[in-house]
Amino acid sequence: MALRAKPRTKFIFVTGGVLSGIGKGITAASIGTILKARGLSVNIQKCDPYLNVDAGTLNPAEHGEVFVTYDGAEADLDLGHYERFLDVELTQSSSLMSGRILQRVISDERAGKYLGKTVQIIPHVTDSIQQDIIEAGKGFDVHIVEIGGTVGDYESLSFIEAIRELSMRRSADCLFTHVVYVPYLSTSREFKTKPAQNAVRELRGLGIVPDVLAVRSEEKPPHSILAKLSLFSGVEPEAIVLLPNARTIYEVPLTMEAAGIAEVITSRLGLHNHRGDLAAWKRVVKSALTNYRKTLRIGVIAKYLHNQDTYMSVFEALRAAGWANEVNIEIVWVNAEALPRDKKEQAVLPTLDGVVVPGGFGQRGLEGKILAARYCLANQKSYLGLCLGLQMAIVAAARSAGIAEATSVELDENSPYKVIDYMADQKDKANTGGTMRLGDYACVLQRGSLARKLYGQEKIVERHRHRCECSNVYRDNYESWGIRASGTSPDGHLVEIIEAIDHPFFIATQAHPEFRSRPARPHPLFIGFLRAILAK
Repeated sequence: MALRAKPRTKFIFVTGGVLSGIGKGITAASIGTILKARGLSVNIQKCDPYLNVDAGTLNPAEHGEVFVTYDGAEADLDLGHYERFLDVELTQSSSLMSGRILQRVISDERAGKYLGKTVQIIPHVTDSIQQDIIEAGKGFDVHIVEIGGTVGDYESLSFIEAIRELSMRRSADCLFTHVVYVPYLSTSREFKTKPAQNAVRELRGLGIVPDVLAVRSEEKPPHSILAKLSLFSGVEPEAIVLLPNARTIYEVPLTMEAAGIAEVITSRLGLHNHRGDLAAWKRVVKSALTNYRKTLRIGVIAKYLHNQDTYMSVFEALRAAGWANEVNIEIVWVNAEALPRDKKEQAVLPTLDGVVVPGGFGQRGLEGKILAARYCLANQKSYLGLCLGLQMAIVAAARSAGIAEATSVELDENSPYKVIDYMADQKDKANTGGTMRLGDYACVLQRGSLARKLYGQEKIVERHRHRCECSNVYRDNYESWGIRASGTSPDGHLVEIIEAIDHPFFIATQAHPEFRSRPARPHPLFIGFLRAILAK
């Protein structure tokens, strides 16, 4: 008997109008969540119009954290939302930037692959975009594609045209969700739909008619607004979902589920619509909305201040660990750059229950991070170091042991006391982007170590993004500095985790464990960090 062919992948395209930053990523991730709850296999992809090849060289202060996939792609922070919502590990195919497309098209032109034809945006660039989208969706029931930027931006037009062309070829397999914004004018006490109407008109003018409208707003609009939006957008009322600011982003899938959007999507795409099982997700939302009796003040020694997007995965990992420990987490920003000289900033340290030093690059703020690590060592304060946080912890331990000249190559490249140096294969990298140690790497944990106790196993895998490492010249000195290497690469050559010897909780990893934390499955290092604080 012949095997039944697997149904073709269905594509859901998520676009945005009116303004940027209105929540396309959360909308896309929420759609994926409610579809996955119905037993469908879901993949998701972000298409960004920037001419960068990847997100590795983007400024975190402007664009938020660089999220790293397990196979080493430096991607937009939305991939972090995707992974946390869908509880999956995405690949580099889930991050597509204009620079990568153009780089490939130009490379193919130079190699003569277009057989002398004039190379143009249409069809060559748009065809290349479609190929990447189709390839990323292979093997899945549903492939969700978020188009970055705002419809009408010049730089995103090639992506809009590409998905329009794809929908012409596979009309039965494509659905468009448009995210729009409805402002509230307090003076007249009115919700104004005109910006949303114009955003839909802009999209229709480019040849795409939305099937679903996701309506963002600061406050909850009256239900009667659905009829007006439907009349002027051409989208049926049942396919319009109102998304006012949520108490937590994890509430959005439940709002979409209650609005019946999953039924609209499955019906139009011809997908089976089993009843969605969102019980586990409801528990996540309940945890996120609970006001626990105890609150922990966690200091984040930050180079980029007061922009939550810069350390998004770190904050989400802390919150998830807080829910698991039934405590509220209060994030306290500590200015790493000002810390060495500002007495007021230094006075914050004793008020903290614990300290996190997150990743980063460059000289700015390093001395402040070292000072924070030294303070935690000297005062038995719980410390969790992530990537750069490990490197600065090594410098802090060496200086605390009397080696005042101990430093990192990023602070003094010519110093003979570099306890942190470039990795051997990183010293002569001509290009900045995409050349670091990236993605999953294995680590072996020492028996009897705190790290082994927290992970509960000998061998672990974590994601990395760094150019520097602990210098092996000084490894024999660690015990005299009051620390030990409790995790190394399988060949023993690279130090991956260190911890203080006589300290309730001082642990740092060269990896980025925050990328693998999930709302319902917090990472063991973050759970252990908070448990140590509570035990103290």
